[in-house]
Amino acid sequence: MWRRGNPANCATGALLNNHEHGIYKCAACDLEFFNSDAKFESGTGWTSYFRPIAPGKVTVAIDSSHGMQRDEAVCSRCGGHLGHVFGDGPPPTGLRYCMNSVAMKFEKAK
Repeated sequence: MWRRGNPANCATGALLNNHEHGIYKCAACDLEFFNSDAKFESGTGWTSYFRPIAPGKVTVAIDSSHGMQRDEAVCSRCGGHLGHVFGDGPPPTGLRYCMNSVAMKFEKAK
């Protein structure tokens, strides 16, 4: 599983250019996180969403690594690191869930 602190962690865009309709899930435990309707082009090189699929799916914690303080997004079920949350996203939430594609998998809508 991909977790903060692992030296192999790096930005990856495997899902960045995915424009199919479906659900993004935890790569480790299959918990559903984001609907493709909440995905947007942030221009950051990271897969970005403005809201989780439902409350309680993504837990936000403080990440004080690398000499800075950020809001870390983790899987509410298994605790896997997903990415970070920033307050510069689009309406209606104003949030940008900036996720690493390695932490997720995509299930295309049927």
